[in-house]
Amino acid sequence: MDATRDIALPTDRVIARIEGAVGWLTFNNPARRNAMSQDMWEAVPLAFDAFEADPAVRVIVLKGAGDKAFVAGADISQFNELRSSPETVAKYDATSDEANRRIAVSPKPVIAMIHGFCIGGGVGLAVCCDMRIASEGAKFGVPATRLGLGYGPSGVKRLMDLVGPSHVKEIFYTARHFTAQEAREMGLVNRVLPEAELEAYVRGYCDTIAQNAPMTMLAVKRTVDELLTLSPEADLEACDRLVAACFASEDYIEGRTAFMEKRKPVFKGR
Repeated sequence: MDATRDIALPTDRVIARIEGAVGWLTFNNPARRNAMSQDMWEAVPLAFDAFEADPAVRVIVLKGAGDKAFVAGADISQFNELRSSPETVAKYDATSDEANRRIAVSPKPVIAMIHGFCIGGGVGLAVCCDMRIASEGAKFGVPATRLGLGYGPSGVKRLMDLVGPSHVKEIFYTARHFTAQEAREMGLVNRVLPEAELEAYVRGYCDTIAQNAPMTMLAVKRTVDELLTLSPEADLEACDRLVAACFASEDYIEGRTAFMEKRKPVFKGR
């Protein structure tokens, strides 16, 4: 049986668990539709520290507790205390930015499993993931224009890289809720499943990913990220080095040997 263990975190509003090759991160604030509080933002990097340090973990999944939401934004009840002055806004934003950054730059594939509401900061978390798989009843939106909030360029760019500038403007300008099918059509989500099939589908997807070569996936992830910069500073040489490392790896030998032997490869990430 696959090894299962819980990761100790300083808050019970984020649950981190390793089940075999999958690291599960659950936003556990269902009374507030999993709205992100300060302690939840702070816990995300700690969970990723544990997932990334464990070579058995090949893929990471983000999900929301309960049946109402993935993440329904930031916990606005904390804004008066934590986002009421330039100094507190800067501190709060630094904490949430670091959580998002850790998801985006993780060397392991990250999937957002989305049901219910995925709003505001929930969309921000989801677009930091490599893939988003949603249930048919999921709802997406960014209500910033209803709250007078400003969104930094890094978050806007991640969303724009997925859906394009016109859809970004529509999402922000209207602040309305979009259906899962609309999100699929604009490129915000990869797959849409019936609610009853969502978790089984994601688990099967994770099994598929976990059997593949980690170094190849890392090279692809880094290369995609560098190409999206559209900048002369894009470090394509680093991408080339990662590709070369794949070809020089034991996993490459195992992959081609297993192909010739018509069996499933067993990759070790080296």
